[in-house]
Amino acid sequence: MYRKFTALLCSLCILLSFAFAENTGFDEDDIDIGDLIQLVEEQTEKEQKDSDGAYIMTITCTGDLTIGGDNYHHKNLFKPELENHDDDINFIMQDVRRIFLSDDLTIVNFEGTLTNTTSVPSSKRNNEFLFNIDPKYVSVLPDNGVEAVSLDNNHVRDHGEEGLADTKAALEGAGVIYSTPLETGVFDFKGEIQVAMLSYNCIDRYGDGFQSSRFRDEYSDSFLAHDTFEEAVCDEIRKAKEIYPLVIVSFHWGKEPTKSNPSQGYIPTSNQINLGHMAVEAGADLIIGTHSHRIQPIECYEGKYICYSLGNFCFAGNKKPSDMSSIIFQIRFRVKDGVVSYKDFRIIPIRISSTVKRNDFIPTILEDGAAQDAVLNVLAENSRNLPYAVTEFPLAFQ
Repeated sequence: MYRKFTALLCSLCILLSFAFAENTGFDEDDIDIGDLIQLVEEQTEKEQKDSDGAYIMTITCTGDLTIGGDNYHHKNLFKPELENHDDDINFIMQDVRRIFLSDDLTIVNFEGTLTNTTSVPSSKRNNEFLFNIDPKYVSVLPDNGVEAVSLDNNHVRDHGEEGLADTKAALEGAGVIYSTPLETGVFDFKGEIQVAMLSYNCIDRYGDGFQSSRFRDEYSDSFLAHDTFEEAVCDEIRKAKEIYPLVIVSFHWGKEPTKSNPSQGYIPTSNQINLGHMAVEAGADLIIGTHSHRIQPIECYEGKYICYSLGNFCFAGNKKPSDMSSIIFQIRFRVKDGVVSYKDFRIIPIRISSTVKRNDFIPTILEDGAAQDAVLNVLAENSRNLPYAVTEFPLAFQ
């Protein structure tokens, strides 16, 4: 609310300054700034309410935000581009900032670390990619309207527990909400309701009985007491739903494309589908998937949306990925008297770079109709065998 109000107020002030400069008949002495502020507040409030007075809550979701480089292997594709923008990290958000600032809650999957440590756990030293960036660059999130991040994926521990602790500290210092299997992220919407955010790295954990000690640092004892990973996740969702009227679950799951099978990242696996449906049945109101670096179909199962993969958003791991298309998913809910109900959704097709020649790490909204159609056709084509697949992809809210 405050961000949107401020943006509108600034816009009106700019327009008024032009009017005075051009002698268009406005008299500066006739303008009461208090009246102007009230006018903007009333207009902003009106825009965020439905016809029956229900608040409209807009939530924006993106795929992987992976910035920085690798101070272990000494590979850093991101640093030269950052230097080209005079060390202003906000360059990556220049085209999407207006979207994030005009909603109520923006959630991204932060896949990497905010740390300066060079320590790497032995289990990670043979990895092809490790990611870290100086914690000071966490400012790119609050400065551009990102209120929350999911923080459970296969890169949050690239620099071990120390790197993860540094990342959490940086996020907390910047006022950014994060969610992990041990910590539920909570967003307060206008004092009307609280939104719970849960995050789980699912890779290679389906059906796992937690016999391995590697799970001890990542999950609570109550989580590990369950027979399988799926049962534990669904139990946590049920518990969250007893407290919070809206529960959003982020799953880092599925398979990435390979040279031998470049198409596999576009279609959800049976494990994804099974867990997605189980999560909805347990009480999840929205499921956001990441990891495959490709966009995957969207399902509407029991009235709840499952975005199997939103692909990349800003990805510093490749100079020119073979597919740089992606989407931003926006959904709106009605909130009245503490009750939440679905209103509508829209798709915003993007390219993860402002240019097709290389990856410059600037997510860019696709305005050209043919380019938009190409992205939506990928969604439609890969949805054919899913019984609950969404078949229409609106580009605007109703």
